Amino acid sequence: MMMSAFRHVAAERTIVFGAGAVVEAEDLIGSGFTLLSTARTSLLEPSLSERAASVVEVPPGLVEEVAGDLRPKVTGARLVALGGGRVIDVAKALTAADGPRSLIAIPTTLSAAEMTGRHRHARGVPGETAHARASIVINDPALSASQPVGELAASSANSLGHATAALLSDRANPITHTFAAEAIRRMWDAWRADEPDRGEVALAALLSGWAVDVTGIGLHHVLAQTAVRTVGASHAGANAALLPWTLAAMAARRPGVLEALNVDAEALALMLRERSGPSELRALTLDPEMLERTLDSVARRPELGRMSSPPEEAELRAIYASAAAA
Repeated sequence: MMMSAFRHVAAERTIVFGAGAVVEAEDLIGSGFTLLSTARTSLLEPSLSERAASVVEVPPGLVEEVAGDLRPKVTGARLVALGGGRVIDVAKALTAADGPRSLIAIPTTLSAAEMTGRHRHARGVPGETAHARASIVINDPALSASQPVGELAASSANSLGHATAALLSDRANPITHTFAAEAIRRMWDAWRADEPDRGEVALAALLSGWAVDVTGIGLHHVLAQTAVRTVGASHAGANAALLPWTLAAMAARRPGVLEALNVDAEALALMLRERSGPSELRALTLDPEMLERTLDSVARRPELGRMSSPPEEAELRAIYASAAAA
């Protein structure tokens, strides 16, 4: 059963969650903004296009390259991002590049990009530039959990990856533990039927994003993000393919933490992988050079060095091999 709609107001961010959230947050959105969306997502909430001063379509591509190309076209001081993680990350990159700007994020997937202050900078922006985050988040499950079931399963794997990374992180604290544990329980309950409870899935993704924004990503997302760039897999697809094995590796480093939830998170990860379709990492079993390039890229990621028990190359190789072959 989905939690009732709510509006949470904090010093740095306002969150509006629930059915009809875009209408509920009309006072926050206003009009005259620059809307960033895709052809698919703009159709999900056409009222936003009608109220926008300009509409900018976000094309496929790497966040830093797309944001760099769009900088001359995006001149407004108020941005609204309607889309998945890539669209929202591009909007964050544009907000950081040419501030002062405000950003409203309306997710159409479970990426949780709207909840974090992490993104790649637009091409040409100095690396020391402060990152940006959405000051207003509007999450309607009819939008954020709108994908077909197979794609929703892969997106849910990304969300479960956020929650387990936050729960099992060396930087976890009682607050992040509470948010992450609640996200895992809700995701478990949401997927117990053939048709997932989309309201619960959406709330679980919001909570998991909240938690991982504090703790930072870990082993799972380092491997998934690297595979996206080296293999060409989709972000959600890479998460779904890897999660059963990265989750086991993370849980082994913090024994007893997952078990205390009385939820079989590893079984959930396997189920989401199966429902998301064939592994998008199969190329790693066919192209040994691609696997070596992927492992080399992972070895240069600073996040692994911050783990109290960083994985050896043999463990990373075995995780990728299992994810590619499944």
